Amino acid sequence: MKHDIFRFLEEPREMPARVPLALRTAGDWNELYGGFGPSEAEHQADRCLDCGNPYCEAKCPVHNYIPNWLKLVQEGRVHEAAALCHETNPLPEMCGRVCPQDRLCEGACTLEDGFGAVTIGAVEKYIVDTAFAQGWRPDLSKVVATGRRVAVIGAGPAGLACADRLVRAGIGAVVFDRYEQIGGLLQFGIPSFKLDKAVIARRREVLEGMGVTFRLGVEVGRDVALAALLEDFDAVFLGTGAYRYTDGGLAGQDLPGVLPALPFLVHNGRIVTGGDTWGRPIAGWEDTLTLPKLAGKRVVVLGGGDTGMDCVRSAIRLAAASVTCAYRRDEANMPGSAREVANAREEGVRFLFNRQPLAIEADAAGHAAGVRMIETRLGEPDANGRRAAVPVAGSESTLEADVVIIAFGFSPVVPAWLDPHGIEAQGTGNGRIRVGGERRLPYQTAHDRVFAGGDAVRGADLVVTAVQEGRDAAASIARMLRRQAGGEIARSALDAI
Repeated sequence: MKHDIFRFLEEPREMPARVPLALRTAGDWNELYGGFGPSEAEHQADRCLDCGNPYCEAKCPVHNYIPNWLKLVQEGRVHEAAALCHETNPLPEMCGRVCPQDRLCEGACTLEDGFGAVTIGAVEKYIVDTAFAQGWRPDLSKVVATGRRVAVIGAGPAGLACADRLVRAGIGAVVFDRYEQIGGLLQFGIPSFKLDKAVIARRREVLEGMGVTFRLGVEVGRDVALAALLEDFDAVFLGTGAYRYTDGGLAGQDLPGVLPALPFLVHNGRIVTGGDTWGRPIAGWEDTLTLPKLAGKRVVVLGGGDTGMDCVRSAIRLAAASVTCAYRRDEANMPGSAREVANAREEGVRFLFNRQPLAIEADAAGHAAGVRMIETRLGEPDANGRRAAVPVAGSESTLEADVVIIAFGFSPVVPAWLDPHGIEAQGTGNGRIRVGGERRLPYQTAHDRVFAGGDAVRGADLVVTAVQEGRDAAASIARMLRRQAGGEIARSALDAI
């Protein structure tokens, strides 16, 4: 197809077809967006202006070569486009599905101002899904084994990205994870309507074909000691994620009928995929929590981030009688993706903005019955530049609820089994692992042979930022191993990352 620089004038922005609203509200857990066919993908890719200074690429945390692989799609060269996608992103088919493109690449697209951004995420998904379906796999035929091995702790996006880059450099990667499937929150935290779990299973098959080994259901610190891993491996990467939910300190938050977002999403994800059933305690969670059935219940979700959107949209599919999202700032200041908010609203979620929860109230039986709230107005910016939510005196009210889900965010915890090795948090009360510093490689901890990245270092963030840190940490590991070997690991191996 010949590229027409003015294609965007006659070809409007289009997304793949979506699951009909009636099916979504009736409990359909399939991915909301379908996929492009070759013609649709080529036409949407052809809308790209091929800017001399591609803002989309600059805004992407992994700096994907977006205009380049869009051009390859225009020319029907899908396998080459897939190879180019993987040069910068070890998990492109997942980022194409779950990245908030409206805040990243597409939000920075030159056409976004008046013409509609190029549908970058949907094309990225098309490239990798199509290439995999046609049998394409990453080519490691020229990789030379170094004889070195790295233990990767955590099979979430940071750990998977690190393992991918290590094996491309000829370094063996063995990934340990306490859960029974790979993916971390990709598998257990993100609902199937955003990320089909078959996509994760296929990525596991691809990684194993590349030489990555997985040891699942193995918890470091319980089943195997870090000291043993340091004895058996040349280096260790920590991609332990962020699983501690932010405690809002609300009175009544321990009442029956109140759930933290993560165990709700984890357990429900297992139920949807056939890995668990209703009425049983949530496996792997510290407390004995049981997921209540939401059918016919009034559900209130506290928090306006992407996790909150996952919760409200899951509750809709679980046949809740009503679903309300309460957030303490206005819609313009919501941290969640605008596209996810729009999807939630379309599916019937009610939004209450400028509402700050004060307490969860109980009924006569001691069960959650509502959330006492106060209205807010936006005040002066806080230390991070965000305008503070200031309570309005005399504006308290109670929102009735049968189930309350708390989605205030998550933070990491430095595992106690790191203490004997001198690996510590970045500061007092901060659960993020300290990395870098003087005479340290990027992502290198206080222990020379232990590296860390992703949410464990950054705090809860996007999948794509975890991918970027896992990828870049692998480059530091390769550099460290090359130094130790006195040049034995060839520079070409490092360049492969």
